[in-house]
Parts: sequence; structure tokens; C-alpha cells
Amino acid sequence: MNDAATPIGKGPASKERGLAASAGALAGLKVIDLTRVLGGPYCTMILSDHGANVIKVEPPQGDETRGWGPPFQGDAASYFIGVNRNKRGIALDLSQPAGRDVLFRLLEGADVLVENFKTGTLERWGMGYEAVLSHKFPRLVHCRVSGFGADGPLGGYPGYDAAIQGMAGLMSLNGESQGEPLRVGLPVVDLATGLNAALAIMMALQERARSGKGQFVEATLYDCAVALLHPYAANWFLSGKPPQRTGNAHPNVAPYDQFRTKTKRIFLAVGNNRQYARFCAEIGRPELAEDPRFRDNKDRVTNRAALRAELDGVLAAIDGEALATRLLDRGVPCGVVQELPDVLTHPHTRHRNMIYEDGDYRAVGAPLKLSRTPPGLRRRPPRFGEANCAVLAEAGYSDSEIEALIRSGVVAVTMQKATQD
Repeated sequence: MNDAATPIGKGPASKERGLAASAGALAGLKVIDLTRVLGGPYCTMILSDHGANVIKVEPPQGDETRGWGPPFQGDAASYFIGVNRNKRGIALDLSQPAGRDVLFRLLEGADVLVENFKTGTLERWGMGYEAVLSHKFPRLVHCRVSGFGADGPLGGYPGYDAAIQGMAGLMSLNGESQGEPLRVGLPVVDLATGLNAALAIMMALQERARSGKGQFVEATLYDCAVALLHPYAANWFLSGKPPQRTGNAHPNVAPYDQFRTKTKRIFLAVGNNRQYARFCAEIGRPELAEDPRFRDNKDRVTNRAALRAELDGVLAAIDGEALATRLLDRGVPCGVVQELPDVLTHPHTRHRNMIYEDGDYRAVGAPLKLSRTPPGLRRRPPRFGEANCAVLAEAGYSDSEIEALIRSGVVAVTMQKATQD
């Protein structure tokens, strides 16, 4: 009953590969992770990157994203691999009472429980926070990630990123002015919800340090999507005018847009008059800074089309890559619009430890940098049921008890085929 290991190599280039150089700021924190897909796993990966002991509990069918490929590596698709590093994995059938008994054992001494079951599932299983968990584990922080929350007109409905991008108005703001609403290409709602869930957990743990008590915290995809509506919501509150899609342009600032050049496209993000004057000088049109149509930001926004016409003509003859570097040197925000491979192989990406690498494993690194307790790669994403025996032994189960749990199917060692809903 030996658990398969996912060793992380060490060596002189460990820092450059993003390998953990410290125990992490959250070392000693025990997290039971019942989440699947993206929002919840992204939250728990943030915690695990910073040293939390995250035990990922999968159903016998596995996390759905293990099958969201190609590409695949072993039993897991890239989608799963991308958000499940630094966790230990076990497979447990929580639909069985014996499986829930195991979960209760795992929660003994745990600091955090994170789950994204359909609202009411844990309550139906006799594991609701108010009725059960808060009494059995008074210091436990229970975080729920859900689509819409438990109550209200949409309460209890399931939620997926793309659908909520539409329902929460994000799609209505994304796209060209004469085009159809567009989904943001990244699963931005799921990722924002994961970030907010991690923040909520840390707030609850900070409060627990004062009160000694855990609490229930919640992050819903709908709430987090609505919270992303700045500055459009602020504009509507003040003006009462519904926003219009503006493509790449900013609704409140100009020039703040994508432009074609002789080489690559660039994105200008000119935020004040000083930056605008420097930009105009750099492109050889200093008089545009004194043109009354463009003198202040409000003038440039009002006369956006005229300014665009002036800049398009000039920039079409300029090397965009060289211009972007010169503008950055002068303190004017500007960047080349790069393809994803360019970003992931860029020297600055590597310099910032934003690529974690161990053998054939590569992933985007953790963005939060702490000087004494930096994040890092400790474990590759777990193979299905990889840590069954080790985690159960730590919870006090004997070898014979573990064998019995495996024979009964409460603990799974091979991934079952998912049944149709």
C-alpha cells in the first residue's frame, strides 16, 4: 500500500525553476479541499503555493477536468494539471456514510474546508456548517464556492464561468462597438472567484486569531462577476447612461487602445497629460499635445475618433516594438501585443519566477512574492488517489482499516467512469 510519490528535484537552478525555497507563509495550515473544476481548485492552489497542507479529495470519478483535454499527461488533462499542484490527492466516495465518516476524521485538526458542491448537498448529507460542522469543529473555516449562493431569486442554481459572464453583464461590455457581445477569452469569473475565496479564507483566519472561532465564508461566481464591473458600473451610477461596447478602447481615458504599427500591434495606456505630451513628442507629432481637441483627457475622450485618425496615420510607419521600449523608458505605459508563446518564453517572465518547472512538468508560477517566505513548487499535481494511504494513516487509520475502505469502494484507487446526470 505504498503511495506513489511526485518528487520535486533540487539543484543549483532550483530558484530559476520556481522550486520552493521555504516552508511558505502558510506552513502548518491544514486545508481539506473538496472542490472540482476551476474556481475552488484555483483558490486552494493559491494556499498550497504558500505552504498550506492541502488534501484534495476527489470523488471516485475524479475531478471532471482530468478529462478536459487533449493535451494529456498520464491520467490528467492540462486543465487539471494547471491548477492542482502542491496538493496531495485522495479519492473518497462521500455519497456513502462511511465516506463521510472518513471526511469527519480528516477534518479533525483541519483549519479550512473548501467545497463547491451544489448548494444543499452537504446539508443533505448531515454535514451542514450551522447544524453540524460549526459544533463539531468550532475553529474550522468553511469556505463555499457556488454559482449564486443559497438564497435569493437565483439561489441554488449551478453556475459556470461563461454563462455568468453573460448574466452579470461582462459579455455586454466586451467586443467591438458594432459587434455582438463576446465572452472574455479567459475564465475570468472562475479565477476572480478563486482569488476572492482565498482572500476570504485569510480574513476568517485572521479573525479567528482574535476570537478563537471559525466561520462560514462564501464566494459566488455571480457576486465576483458583478464586482468586476468597474468602471462601467460607477459610470452608470453617476450618469444613468448604459455603457456601449468600445472594443479595445477605454470608456474614460484616451488614447487607451490598441494600434497597428509597421511591425507588431501595440497597446497604449496614456493616463495623464504629461504622458500624452511625451508620447506625442516620441512619435514626432508634438503639436498634438497642444491641439485644443486633445489638450486634456476629457477633450481626448470627447474627440476620440479624430485622435484615433491622427494616430493611425503616424503609427503605421513606426516600428512598434522599438517605440514601446522608448515609451516605457520615458514613463509612458505601452506594450507590444504578444502571443502566448512569446509571453511564456520571455526573459522577464522567467526572471519573475513565473514559470515552475520540474522535468517534464511546467506551469505558470505564483504571482504573489514574499521576501522571507516565497511561494514555490513542492509537489506536482497529484495522480488519482495518489496519497490515499499516507493521508489515511496520518488520520489514524491502520493498514487493515485502509484495506477495508479500499475493498468496500469508499476509498477509490482507480478512476471510475462518470455516470450520466
